[in-house]
Amino acid sequence: MSKRDWRKLDESDVRVRPGKGSRPRSKRRPDHADAESAMVIGVDRGRWTCALETGVVVTAMRARELGRTPVVVGDQVGIVGDTSGQPDTLARIVRVEERTSVLRRTADDTDPFERVVVANASQLVIVCALADPPPRTGFIDRCLVAAYAGGLEPVLCLTKSDLASADSLLALYTELDVPVIVTRFDEEPAELRARLTDTVSCLIGHSGVGKSTLVNKLVPDANRAVGVVSGVGKGRHTSTQAVALRLPEGGWVVDTPGIRSFGLAHITPDDIVKAFPDFAEAAEECPPGCGHLGAPEDPGCMLDELVPDAPGRLASLRRLLASRAGLDDHAD
Repeated sequence: MSKRDWRKLDESDVRVRPGKGSRPRSKRRPDHADAESAMVIGVDRGRWTCALETGVVVTAMRARELGRTPVVVGDQVGIVGDTSGQPDTLARIVRVEERTSVLRRTADDTDPFERVVVANASQLVIVCALADPPPRTGFIDRCLVAAYAGGLEPVLCLTKSDLASADSLLALYTELDVPVIVTRFDEEPAELRARLTDTVSCLIGHSGVGKSTLVNKLVPDANRAVGVVSGVGKGRHTSTQAVALRLPEGGWVVDTPGIRSFGLAHITPDDIVKAFPDFAEAAEECPPGCGHLGAPEDPGCMLDELVPDAPGRLASLRRLLASRAGLDDHAD
């Protein structure tokens, strides 16, 4: 090529070999119409254990197209790939269905990061010992708040009734109409078993309250570890991960790790009041930002004026609101 011809060249004359990634990616994604429905029953280090509607249990990974979509115990998912359930096989979760309920918590009341404990449970069974360790009403109240805000029906299960009476604790929750089941170590939990049959229920409670003991009675082949209460009155963690266990009579029970505190940073006072139809309409007349605690914290709260015929129920609601706001001295 002469010098004169070289000067006539421009960028359009340069040949560029296309790279491997130059082909535009299609935004179309397969709809996976053949995906099988399953429920997530366990999570462990990037692998999800799922129960198909046929009863087969498979191990699955999250499909790339889901990105960082959270998948938790209780989620209803669509699965493709090897769904035989044979050892060393791996399926893919390609779809997460919309949740009907969700139980969330934070590490404390200032933590902005929500942790989803379980999805799609219809009941939250709050397990509390009547003694050894002693009951912590603040913790019960916070679990009630999380249940109401997440769309779960709360159930209070009082264990170790052979060690202490349940009367004084029952009186605190009469106005809230929370179902209460009382159990003891030397008896079968027949009433609780009937309550859980054909539902998805989540059990939550402090370590040492007898939650794993209950699970072992409800699901004989569960083999959940059972620990002892420490000398300072707090239990030792015996369940390390949330796991859903199939009940022999039908339904599922989700056993969660024992926890020491229940943060509610993600829940507003209005979230709680909405769970009480008799107060929700009246709360709409409250000023913006009202915590519904009444005077002196919320002097403009309208609940006292608009719902005067339920003072006991209002006091119980405000106890829950105070627990959510961290004003309860026994929040843990």
